[in-house]
Amino acid sequence: MATDAMPRFPDGFLWGVSTSAHQIEGAAALRGPSVWDAFTAEPGRVRDGSTAAVACDHYHRYREDVALLADLGVDAYRFSVSWPRVGSPGGLDFYDRLVDELCAAGVRPVPTLFHWDLPAGLDWLERDTAARFAQYVSAVAGRLGDRVGKWITLNEPAEHTLLGHALGIHAPGRELLFDALPAAHHQLLAHGLAVRALRAEGATDIGIANSHGPTWPASNAPADREAADFYDLLLNRLFADPLLTGRYPEGVGELMPGDVAADLEVIAEPLDWYGVNYYAPTRVGAPQGAEIEFGGVTLPAELPFSVREIEGRPRTDFGWPVVPEGLTELLTGFRERYAGRLPPVVITENGCSYEGLDDQDRIAYLDGHVRALHRAVEAGVDVRGYFVWSLLDNFEWAEGYARRFGLVHVDFETLARTPKASYGWFRELLAEQRRAPVG
Repeated sequence: MATDAMPRFPDGFLWGVSTSAHQIEGAAALRGPSVWDAFTAEPGRVRDGSTAAVACDHYHRYREDVALLADLGVDAYRFSVSWPRVGSPGGLDFYDRLVDELCAAGVRPVPTLFHWDLPAGLDWLERDTAARFAQYVSAVAGRLGDRVGKWITLNEPAEHTLLGHALGIHAPGRELLFDALPAAHHQLLAHGLAVRALRAEGATDIGIANSHGPTWPASNAPADREAADFYDLLLNRLFADPLLTGRYPEGVGELMPGDVAADLEVIAEPLDWYGVNYYAPTRVGAPQGAEIEFGGVTLPAELPFSVREIEGRPRTDFGWPVVPEGLTELLTGFRERYAGRLPPVVITENGCSYEGLDDQDRIAYLDGHVRALHRAVEAGVDVRGYFVWSLLDNFEWAEGYARRFGLVHVDFETLARTPKASYGWFRELLAEQRRAPVG
């Protein structure tokens, strides 16, 4: 672990932590059903057979969790609003209470309006879901907008499309491969409609949380480079180009449903900032004609690429390589690719899965990535904030409770919260960043 003093970030830099509703709230009986409830009820879908019916019981323990945020010293808390909960009687009351508690603690609320928990009965393959999303967003903004000044429309539409609709690993469990593209388009359209809905309610600080990472060819061989370029298109450009340039990558637009040109005008509504979730680069080569196990995901043989291991790097408990410099590479690359079009950037997620209360590996991971982020700032990238994933150990989707990303340990039998060593490290980092520089 690095021992040098952490470089100082610009004044006003936003420091925070992130969570999502389905992963921590629990109180499932007090909200409507989501696609994740149906998915986790199917045997074999979740690694440990668990559900998020209770999770961290944040719904009932939010005051305790806000106290942890205040003690940590973060500027902001990124949480998500559960669409199924808002659709239930009194569902918005919980978020009223949460936002009031955050404001009283001096922590800025930053809600994400969709973090994968789609209400049961809705379907991203249907265009109408985008319109329904905009109606829901209007209701949330109308209720919370007097206290919320920063909004996130969607979280990781790339993963939600790939894992939930193309590969069937996440809810709703479809295995459509490239026939999943309409789900991507309708999520992007929902984003654009949500931006318009938020603006109509007076919101002025709106972004999206897209997952991105550098794509590294397995070799300089033409087949490997071509495969890597295709992977980069699917996971990076497919979700960034429409937002930042108003166009799909070449050859993609004609695969999308509806009047794509008109939809792109909505999708490309100007953003105030662009959120990046970063975890690791991906090494990609030509297809190898066999299924590949990668990071807990089985990739089918018929894909036109294969994902290879990145050797010689430490690995998280999830098996993901630890590559802090990939964050610098990603951000400087985005600045060049989208020159003149990239708004200020906020790192909306960055974190790792490790066991134990004395989580020195997590400290080393976060230390390395914060330094890599500062190198991007020094290189001229306009970065305005950094959010750690996650405040709490939680329900990690298809992994159940087998992976722990939290700065705070949760005992899922008693629900007791215990700050880890990384919590103390991050608290000290924030305090140091706020101290006046010597001299």
